[in-house]
Amino acid sequence: MSVVERHRNILDFTLSSLLRRKGKNSALIIVYTLVVFMLASALFFTQAIRREAGLVLTNAPELVVQRLVAGRHDLIPTAYLEKIRSIRGVTSVNGRLWGYYYDALFGANYTLQVPLDDPPPEGSIVVGEGLARTSLAAVDSIMPFRMSDGTITSFTVDKILPADSSLVSADLVLMAEEDFRGMFGIDRNHATDLVVTVRNKKEIPVIARKISEALPDTRTISRDEILRTYDAVFSWRGGILLAILTGAVLAFVIFAWDRAAGLSAEERKEIGILKAIGWETSDVLLMKFWEGTAVSLSSFLLGIIAAYVHVFFASAALFEPVLKGWSVLYPQFRLVPFIDFPQVAALFFLTVVPYTVATVIPSWRAATVDPDSVMRG
Repeated sequence: MSVVERHRNILDFTLSSLLRRKGKNSALIIVYTLVVFMLASALFFTQAIRREAGLVLTNAPELVVQRLVAGRHDLIPTAYLEKIRSIRGVTSVNGRLWGYYYDALFGANYTLQVPLDDPPPEGSIVVGEGLARTSLAAVDSIMPFRMSDGTITSFTVDKILPADSSLVSADLVLMAEEDFRGMFGIDRNHATDLVVTVRNKKEIPVIARKISEALPDTRTISRDEILRTYDAVFSWRGGILLAILTGAVLAFVIFAWDRAAGLSAEERKEIGILKAIGWETSDVLLMKFWEGTAVSLSSFLLGIIAAYVHVFFASAALFEPVLKGWSVLYPQFRLVPFIDFPQVAALFFLTVVPYTVATVIPSWRAATVDPDSVMRG
């Protein structure tokens, strides 16, 4: 018998063996696929939303300067603008106005901000898609806000921000400077914080140090620090989710160990018959290797595909609250497909390789025993 015919016979017998135990193998593939699906969904979602946050934050200010009073963020005097402009290497510095507003009617927090460029006219606001969805606001509709003196002022919705930007604008309200200052009672000599642009990106740490020396009651936050913070937050949340799924992983490990502990009486008898009709030990091992590979690889691919659909087409409905965080105004957005192939490879070696090996070891033990003894049990 040629090598090609030998391998063809092994593959044919492997297929027939899988079909003979189709009920058991089907149940095994379902459980195996579910484990891979949960782990892959957590990995895909964590990496995709981390990448999305990184892309959004590429347009964040290079340096943010905040004033601290008693260790807490406080309003910063606009007189600080000139002191920072005088530092060599600073291209521009501007004061920002932003804050939070709690809407007791809908139980939601809004982020109010005055855009540096093209603010809406006084008496008008621009709202995010999530806010509009929750409050049923529409263009030209009226939204009431409580001012700092307790009076109620209504603003006209001038525009609703597109859903594509909902990751950062779901709860956003843009308004004119005068309206913002009137709402929170902030005079024109103060701002929420300052944003600084520098000429040479390599000089950001030096300029941050100079700002801290010139204005000891301030702290500087660079864009890289913000990115590292978001990365840590999503890594932490992803770690919590993976910890929750540890039970499923442990169950899978126990299952794989059970497979390594021994074969069923039917499988041992099957190996004994194959040995009796002239199969070599290597042939039996190759057959069991392909059998384990077929089950594990099929489950892995099904799990990966299901996780991909779940995360990038169903918005990761199962894991969304854990990884996005709790909020009344959930941003509704579809993640751009992104797969970290090293992590997929790690998941492959964590799930496929152990099970495949676990099917070969007991088969090797049975194949090295006398066929008559194996068939007698």
